[in-house]
Order: sequence, then structure tokens, then C-alpha cells
Amino acid sequence: MKKNMFGRILAGIAAVSMAAVMAGCSDPNKAADSTSKADEPATEAASEADTTEAPEETTAAPAGDDESLQKVLSDNKLVLGLDASFPPMGFTDDSNEIIGFDIDVAQEVCDRMGIELVKQPINWDTKEQDLNVGKIDCIWNGMSINPARAEAMNLSEPYMKNEMIFVVPSDSDIKSMDDLKGKTIGVQTGSTAQEILEGADLFADITESPLEDNITALNQMELGFSDAVFLDSVVANYLITANNKDYVILDGSLEAEEYAIGFRKNDQALRDEVQKQLSEMKADGKLGEISTKWFGSDITTVK
Repeated sequence: MKKNMFGRILAGIAAVSMAAVMAGCSDPNKAADSTSKADEPATEAASEADTTEAPEETTAAPAGDDESLQKVLSDNKLVLGLDASFPPMGFTDDSNEIIGFDIDVAQEVCDRMGIELVKQPINWDTKEQDLNVGKIDCIWNGMSINPARAEAMNLSEPYMKNEMIFVVPSDSDIKSMDDLKGKTIGVQTGSTAQEILEGADLFADITESPLEDNITALNQMELGFSDAVFLDSVVANYLITANNKDYVILDGSLEAEEYAIGFRKNDQALRDEVQKQLSEMKADGKLGEISTKWFGSDITTVK
């Protein structure tokens, strides 16, 4: 009895619900009105959102013209990236101090700009990455100009000329570049010397020995692990003179080069300020004084 009564009650409720649904759906306008009313809160919220002004989009400007110089001045420092084993341009002395021709010139530039010089040793093979991620502000270390670097960086005007030459021990049977066939040649990894050597006609007839830096390459040659080293004439001449090394520079060279300072591609104002300081130093004799200290005469080419 209770079950039958309960069933009748449920049936009645279902009938009333169905009637209500049918009544609502029989009139399309009512259905639309019902939907519209149901959406009213969302519509009102959207309307309110539409009346609120969206924040203006901002695009960060690349560090360029004014920003590159202002950042260095605001930070009160210039971070110079270098291979700290590249005498006489930049290297670590017996007191663990980084010294060299480029260091002295950069220090004078920073003094005139009223900022601190920070010397940051880097891996020469990844120097462009260090520059682009902001680890350093410039690469200033006897860096030779080539098309790839001119494309990747904003280079200063050349400040010194250089040649790429071969060095051998004085007791070597190698007397000219013609005698290099079949020999093992040490060269710095990631350097233009390596690039030039690998592009030379004689490369097919020699064995290349890539090493971290020129000092290591020369030491390996002294120990007999290679027969010659291919490197910058500026470096070779300095090492032979300063350390009384028993090396011989072979006559001739594969290519002449020029040194420049590398900045990030957009850092025009910083590049121009450093260039201006160098030109003023050339004019007032300070650049020649520093060059004479390291090379015996002014061999710079700054205008």
C-alpha cells in the first residue's frame, strides 16, 4: 500500500515537471528569454569588464644607443671579458694579477669615463655567448676581426695590426713553412688562428692539435707533443723577448689581421664612447705611451 501511494506521488511530480518543461519549450521566444535571463549575470560581468581600460602593452626596448652607455655609467663599471692567458694583451702574472697592454688601455679609458674596470676571464670558445647574455660588457683581448665576428658583434675600429705565424723550437728541423708537411701543429681552440689554419692549403698535410690557449700550445711544443705552434705574431714576439724563449719564428705568414674591441650588436653608444676615448688618448699621446711600455714603440693604428 505504501509502495503504491509512493509511486503515485512520484508519477504526479514527474507529470508536473514534464508539463513545466513542455510549457517552457513550446514558445521559442520564452526559451530564448529564459536563456538570456540565465546568462544575464555573465553578460553584465563581461559588460563591466569591457568598460575597464586594458593596460597598455609595453615592449622592452633593446639595450642600444643611450641605454648601453647609461647602464655602464649607472653600474659605475665596465666588465671586460678576456682570455687571461694571452700575453701581452691580457694575462695573469706571477702575483695572480691580470695585466697587459689591453688592460692598461682599458683602465685608462675607464679612468677617463669615471668608472671601474672589472676584468672577467672567460672561455674564449664561448665568448660571444658570454657577451650576449650580459656576463660581460665587451670583449677586449687582442681579438682579431673576421666576417663572423663583424656579423655577430658591434666592433670598434681596428687598433693594432697583427700577423698569423708559425713558431718552432730553435733546434727544429723545420726551417720554412714548406717543411711543415706531416707535422703536428698546435693552435688555440676557437681562435681566428684555428680558422685560418684549417682554411689553408697546407692543412691537408698537417695534424692539428687544438688546445685551450697559446701558452699551453707552446708548452706542449716544448715537451715534444707538437712540432710547431700557429699563433699571433704579437704574442710570439712578446713571449720570446719577455721570457727569453728559445723559439724561432718562421719567415712568412698565412694572413695579416687587425685587432678590435667587441660589443653587443645594439650597444652603439657604449661602443662610440670607448672609441672616442681611444681617439683622444691617441691624440694626447697616452696610447703611444702605453704601447711603448709593452712593445717598445707606438704600434697602434687608432685614428
